[in-house]
Amino acid sequence: MNKMKCMALLAAFSASVCMAQTKADSSQAPAPQVLNAVVAVVNNDVITTGELAERAHSAALNLRRQKIQLPPMPQLRAQVLEQLILERAIAQRARETGIRVDDGVVNATIEQIAQQNKISVAELRRRLSLDGVTFPQFREEIRSQIITQRLREREVDEEIKIPESEIDAFLADQAGYNINDTIEYDVSHIWIPTSEGMSSEELRAAHNTAEDILERAQDGEDFGQLAASYSKASDALEGGNLGWRTLSQMPTALASAVRDARQESSRIAMNVSSDGYYIVKVNGRRDGVKTKLAGGPVTQTHARHILMAVTPVTDEATVLNRLNDIRNRLVNNKEDFATLARLHSVDGSATRGGDLGWLHPGDTVPAFEAAMNKLQPGEVSQPIKTQYGYHLIQVVDRREEAMDAERMRFMARQILRQRKLAEATATWQRELRDRAYVEIRRDEL
Repeated sequence: MNKMKCMALLAAFSASVCMAQTKADSSQAPAPQVLNAVVAVVNNDVITTGELAERAHSAALNLRRQKIQLPPMPQLRAQVLEQLILERAIAQRARETGIRVDDGVVNATIEQIAQQNKISVAELRRRLSLDGVTFPQFREEIRSQIITQRLREREVDEEIKIPESEIDAFLADQAGYNINDTIEYDVSHIWIPTSEGMSSEELRAAHNTAEDILERAQDGEDFGQLAASYSKASDALEGGNLGWRTLSQMPTALASAVRDARQESSRIAMNVSSDGYYIVKVNGRRDGVKTKLAGGPVTQTHARHILMAVTPVTDEATVLNRLNDIRNRLVNNKEDFATLARLHSVDGSATRGGDLGWLHPGDTVPAFEAAMNKLQPGEVSQPIKTQYGYHLIQVVDRREEAMDAERMRFMARQILRQRKLAEATATWQRELRDRAYVEIRRDEL
């Protein structure tokens, strides 16, 4: 595996995991009734009123858990319908390009979600049922997220290039403006998109909508509700919250809006860019850790792993059984990790006994790093799924070390990549939606 590229996977499941973490109460939206009318046609596929009702119900539960006031139901249903339309367009594109996600992959992902939440799959099913969310619905949402991730990796991630000159410019800027990475902001946002293909009437309507939202937000209207009602960003139904980020971790237009919002008493501002209107609210600010790009100490982890991949010959269940058996031999029989890695791992590190050396934050994919960070030295993980296969991870040791010049460039590249990825993903999603034939039957809304 060597230094694995930092690409998100399980982060995409956060909204779905949230649905399974608390019981339903009397204040939550009632479980939807299953209907069969067609509410929208997307190319050669349809979306039914039953699907829309189920997803609107899930979205309402998620907003309530975040203590965000629900938008009027017609607006919520319209937002959810747009999300479903985009999902259909993505799924159709995935089929065209040969991307498939079988039941074994979905089952393994659900098992991992349950493990990370320290519950069984049976308990996960029970909690979903209490919330009025059917397990088949949950499975299909997970499948859709995996398909989206794989297609995005192919069509967006691989196209992002970071030239060395851009890294040089970024590091030079940071040297003179380290405040970008020493202050973190808790940010929520609303995105009203525009494009060159819009008519003057459409551009005027987008401008008026953005101005109206800005005014309502500055007057004290619930920002999360406004995001859920009007934002076209993928996190609209989570209230548009981005969490804690430094300015350098935000797309350029968002960072500019946050800079402006710092000067406003309401901490709400709007920035206009080539792809639309960005309205932001700064919910809070805090002192961040010393910037890594300034050479501050970072925690390094010395780790090793055993990797097994799913193939047409070795299915997912077989891989998991083998890894669980190996883990039992390591934990209970105290067998040698390096020996078993040489015998069983399919990674290039197998010849070194699975040794990955000293890893910095961001060296491995998020699922691997999250599992590794929970381990104490000497501890062996449960099987962990990434896009490379399934891993058993062992932490050998940890240390604090200063950031060197090479590491500074690596971190700069990752920050620039994530910044470009957010912008490129939004453009990609909008283009997929625009290319699709969509007929919305508003009488069924």
